[in-house]
Amino acid sequence: MHLFNKESLTSCFHQLDKNKAVGIDGIDKASYGKNLDGNIQGLLKRMKDMAYRPEPVREVLIAKEGKPGATRSLGISNLEDKIVQGMMQKVLESIYEPLFLECSYGFRPGIGCHDAIQDLQKHLYETKIQTVIDIDLKNFFGTIDHLLLEDLLKEKIKDPKFMRYISRMFKAGVLADGEMKVSEEGVVQGSICSPILANIFAHHAIDVWIKEMVQPHCKGAVRLFRYADDCIMCCQFDEDAQRIMKALPKRLEKFKLQLNKEKTKLVSFDRKLAAKGVEQGTFDFLGFTFYIGKSLKGWMIPKVRTRAKTISTKLKNVTAWIKKERNRHPLKKIWKIFGSKVRGHIQYYGVSHNSKWVGNLQLLIKLR
Repeated sequence: MHLFNKESLTSCFHQLDKNKAVGIDGIDKASYGKNLDGNIQGLLKRMKDMAYRPEPVREVLIAKEGKPGATRSLGISNLEDKIVQGMMQKVLESIYEPLFLECSYGFRPGIGCHDAIQDLQKHLYETKIQTVIDIDLKNFFGTIDHLLLEDLLKEKIKDPKFMRYISRMFKAGVLADGEMKVSEEGVVQGSICSPILANIFAHHAIDVWIKEMVQPHCKGAVRLFRYADDCIMCCQFDEDAQRIMKALPKRLEKFKLQLNKEKTKLVSFDRKLAAKGVEQGTFDFLGFTFYIGKSLKGWMIPKVRTRAKTISTKLKNVTAWIKKERNRHPLKKIWKIFGSKVRGHIQYYGVSHNSKWVGNLQLLIKLR
């Protein structure tokens, strides 16, 4: 807790986005900053006296991509709680970043989606694979057990005050439609601390188990690629994949996690069989569909394309946005914003073997 001082908390304040939504207290960055020194000093005093208590987060429901009518919950914390969470995140990252394994890509400094996609592509290209396990965890963020997570944190963190504030953050609850909800499980998506806490939990529940218990007992090479709760496991031999699929639910059960049985599947991804004309499967990861296709020289190689649902959703969003904004702003401004949206899409999906699908989206937008 000695790391929570005037300088560190002030730095966390300045790193907050001024355009983010406000919590239940209605205080934004500008109003808090008018008396920043006094507010930070008051926050520090309350923290030292153990008088600081995180407020409930405000729930906001966001529409799920490609699922009409379905929503996911995001939590909006008060500004002061965001400052404290920002410092908690830095402390936790300094402890756990050296411990996280190379299979973990999500919400880590200096590592992103493209790193995961490129590494997975390279591994599929360089390694003989028979089967891919496409793992989907059921409501991962919402089912992380608080007591289990606290026990895991205590293995590395001996400061009782820090752990008390972690516990208070878990018990702060969520305010939804005027009703207060407090649960013993789940980390709020949208909270600054949630990604690192989720990574710590998944590190113990999945990553360490794969490295220390699964890989040494498999006949062939097995490699995990995990971005938060989105997991892909590449197995050199199908028999290893079958054994892992039997053991995985039991392992997750120890951490009170569950597989989404409808989405978790074994995918045949054997280039030798593909060359013989045997149809192979596909799987999705971070907005891309991975499949086996022919190179220019006729070799069977792993390829990627933009996920079909992503394209259809993007087209619907573009159409809805144009209809909403076309009479609100001058055409020049609309065109500038529209151009930035398209560039963002191209920058993300413009990877090897996907130029055709990026071009198709641009063509479809023009036709609309």
